[in-house]
Amino acid sequence: MTTERDIWLDPLREGERGPDAKGLFIWVLLTAGPVWDIAHGRSHPLWLAWPAAVAAAGLYLLTAHHAFADRRRALPSLGLLAAVVLAATAGFGDNWLYLVVMLATATGIAVQGRVLPLLLLAECAAALLLAVRGGAGLTDAAPLVWGTFTAGLIPAIIIRLWAAIHELKATREELARTAVTEERLRFSRDLHDLLGHTLSVMVVKAEAVRRLTRVDAEAATAQAADIERIGREALAEVRAAVTGYRGRGLSAELDAARAVLADAGIGAVVRTCPVRAAPEIDALLGWAVREGVTNVVRHSGAAACDIDLAEGGGRLLLEIRDDGPAREKTPGHGNEHGNGLTGLRERVRAVGGSLEIAAPPGGGFLLRVAVPYDKLVPYDKEEQA
Repeated sequence: MTTERDIWLDPLREGERGPDAKGLFIWVLLTAGPVWDIAHGRSHPLWLAWPAAVAAAGLYLLTAHHAFADRRRALPSLGLLAAVVLAATAGFGDNWLYLVVMLATATGIAVQGRVLPLLLLAECAAALLLAVRGGAGLTDAAPLVWGTFTAGLIPAIIIRLWAAIHELKATREELARTAVTEERLRFSRDLHDLLGHTLSVMVVKAEAVRRLTRVDAEAATAQAADIERIGREALAEVRAAVTGYRGRGLSAELDAARAVLADAGIGAVVRTCPVRAAPEIDALLGWAVREGVTNVVRHSGAAACDIDLAEGGGRLLLEIRDDGPAREKTPGHGNEHGNGLTGLRERVRAVGGSLEIAAPPGGGFLLRVAVPYDKLVPYDKEEQA
């Protein structure tokens, strides 16, 4: 079951954008060190110390803003920030060394690529030299150097990871759209195969009826009977295609479900039992798998999906569950009554079965289809072996 903590930690949940400039503005508080020194009379002259502290704070905020709004403009402001910080720290010393850590943070969010480690190492070296120049020993300077390096490295890693996460999310959504498009194309091809030849034959026979009506009424009646027969057969085939009875069957749909879920980055666990359904029930269960998996890929935001097929209580039970976040509405109910799930519910009821759709408050989605056991055909011993 998906917990509130799991949802909070899910980087792919809807509306989650990742780090931004506002979340990094807090590190401007590192200018409190210089302000403390100024307030206690340790930084002189004041007419130079105050502008330096204000300039460092303003340039940091500007660099953080440009790093997310327009990275090209972030580099010039970062250069100015480095000049102000290094000059002020060299001139005033003491708590002004905290500005080097703030400079490293700005570097981590504004610079990308292989040049970033080089800049961070240069800033660490500058922090070490400035600390030693101010009278600190190597033991006292080591925490400053380490803090400078991690202050730049950690934001850079977080930003890069979020960029990769958003790219993966876009890829998963594209895979879902592709799966839906392919299913629509398959259905359209099925209808074309069903109706193309049949309607052509019916047109030809209708023309024959028109020609034979005045010449040979008996032959015209025979042709009309053929039209009726062909029409009924076509109607049955169309109904079978729409209800999924002309589908690929349960086994093929389970194989397709594994492939679709894998392409969407969703882990799949499939468990089946050694019982074979009658052809129409087999196709109905296959359609249920297709509808359930399509719903998981398109709407769930899940990381895992379980498909279970078991027999019990005189029925064959198919369950499709995912671990996606909680949803306010249950697909297939209320205003979200999709055609696929609506048709599936009707066909399941037609064979005396039942369909249950649930979205538990804790998260996840459940599709359960049960059909009577007397509609099933057990495997013979050779097939089971």
